[in-house]
Amino acid sequence: MFIQVIQGKVADAEGLQAAMDRWVAELQPGAQGWLGSTGGFTDDGMFVSTVRFESQEAARRNSDRPEQGAWWAEAEKCFDGPVTFMDCPQVELWMQGGSDRAGFVQVMEGHTSDADRMKELMQRYTDEIHRMRPEIIGATVALHGDGAFVQTVYFTSEEEARAHENMSPPPEMAQAMQGDQGMMDDVTFLDLHQPWLVSPRN
Repeated sequence: MFIQVIQGKVADAEGLQAAMDRWVAELQPGAQGWLGSTGGFTDDGMFVSTVRFESQEAARRNSDRPEQGAWWAEAEKCFDGPVTFMDCPQVELWMQGGSDRAGFVQVMEGHTSDADRMKELMQRYTDEIHRMRPEIIGATVALHGDGAFVQTVYFTSEEEARAHENMSPPPEMAQAMQGDQGMMDDVTFLDLHQPWLVSPRN
């Protein structure tokens, strides 16, 4: 899997939502290798979307379509300033990976000094975390650059996520993470209260 993260400050949220809906209706049928998109708006007017493809080549083919370029030229007008594109060739799925039935999505952006160690700890304690936090459906962990990551976490609802967000991780996991300096730092949380979740039509 390959993930492209699109992010920028929004000037016209309604116009951008209409453009995204139009992409699904008109351009999605020709987007070979597209696996789905998760996006939304934060309280401070930031738009973020994690777009999933079968491969980097599939993402490039989609970007090269003339109709994609024409669509983006219009959608880009809805932003207030430059839009950031982050290409993530390394993607890991955690638990179920995600679900279009999620009621709340939280995007975590940050940096890790040891991506392999971070992923190993997540996988090792999956069962314990699932028992403690049954509202977590799963996540995608996408890496780009030198240790930079974007983790998209899917929850059944924001109410349940908030009720359990202060729970400590399993003691062994907490101890291991404390012993690994810089495991996750410079972390920013982007809360999508009304996530836009779409996948290919059958």
